Amino acid sequence: MEESEAPNIKQVIVMRHDLKIRRSNAQAWITGSFAKVCVRCNGEEELMAINDKAIELGLEVHLITDSGRTEFHGQPTRTCLAIGPDDASTIDQVTGHLELL
Repeated sequence: MEESEAPNIKQVIVMRHDLKIRRSNAQAWITGSFAKVCVRCNGEEELMAINDKAIELGLEVHLITDSGRTEFHGQPTRTCLAIGPDDASTIDQVTGHLELL
């Protein structure tokens, strides 16, 4: 496949902005070969709606539940989800309206 024919592939990470989670440096993830975009949603209800829509479209989705050991006072908490990598136009149907983190 020539470069001009290559599909436009990306991955989007949707993170709950209301939790104020500390971020760490993930160099291996950052240096991968596709676009990575971090966007924000306003809470668990919106996070789960995005999760459900992505699944409905057949996208690869990974919902992350933090164990709560270092944050959230020991309470397991749904913090973010990863969508893709997949075709950017399909992912945009689910996350295109969200603000960048």
